[in-house]
Formats: sequence, C-alpha cells, structure tokens
Amino acid sequence: MTETMVLTPAREQREKLLLELYQKAFPVVARYVSRRGGTLDEAKDIFQEGVIIYYEKVITASATINSTEQAYVLGIAKHLWARIYQRNGQQVPLEQVASQLAEETTEAPVPERLMRFLEKTGQKCLTLLRAFYYDKLPLTEVAQQFGYSGVRSATVQKYKCLEKVRDNIKHNALGYEDFLA
Repeated sequence: MTETMVLTPAREQREKLLLELYQKAFPVVARYVSRRGGTLDEAKDIFQEGVIIYYEKVITASATINSTEQAYVLGIAKHLWARIYQRNGQQVPLEQVASQLAEETTEAPVPERLMRFLEKTGQKCLTLLRAFYYDKLPLTEVAQQFGYSGVRSATVQKYKCLEKVRDNIKHNALGYEDFLA
C-alpha cells in the first residue's frame, strides 16, 4: 500500500521556496564554482549544503538574514568553496584572484534604451547623475562643481532629475525587463 503525502500550507510554502532557490540560485552557484575550476558535481554538493545551512538558519531563527534567499545561499556557497580550496591545499595565483574580483565587480554596460532615457532629461541632469552615480562624487563636491548653494540644493536637483527619468519611463510604459537586453 502506497502512502499518500498530504501537503500542508506550510509544507507547500517550503517546497515552493526550495524550488525557487533551485531555479534562481543554482545556476549562479554553478557558474561561480565553474569559474573557479570546480565541476558540476562539486557545484551540486556545495549548493545542497548551502541550502541545508540556509534552511537550518531559517528554521532555528539563529541568524538575521538581511538579503534575498538567493544571495544568502550564494554567500554560503562562496564560503564553502573557499573552505574546500583551503582544505585541499589548492592555491590560486594572486593574479587570478585579482582578475576574478575585477570581473565580478566590473559594472555592466548601460543598455542603450536606458541611456536614451537619461539623455532625454537634458545634458545638465545627465551630467549631474553621472557625477553622482558613475563618478561617485560626494554631494558636497557635486554642489560645488555645478554651482549649487549647498548640499541640500544638489540633493533636490538630483531628485528632480531622477523623477524626470521615472516619469519618462512611466509615460512610455516600460518595464524592468526592457533594460536588461
């Protein structure tokens, strides 16, 4: 006689979460492990262990998680992969680590469509937003460079520029997906 499994709402929710983790986080973990010389089987093992650790933390409420589930599992996987490397005595040349870090932190190019919306706000807004977000200038320097009376004025102008971009995007009924291509 086969025993049928009754899914309670809590169990269904857990299974849905685990399925989403597999769909969203596993490809990222597999890519991470692969780029560091690991195999698909190692990626599966690390991912499984990461999910178990995440699940135990959630169930016991022993950790405050301030990120998405996928980001948390990826963080665990990175830590586990580093431990495996250390335990196996494998060493990676410093240049390779530096290039991998640079690869991970390199900003993605701004899609053309987004750039067109930024350009529609006007040259002054485009330059202001570039100085703040791309060049990462502090607001005191932005205020001085653009001739604003103070940080508050620069903040207000930056907000107005962002609102122009948002309004333009809303007006054209664009979604997040439009900027990912």
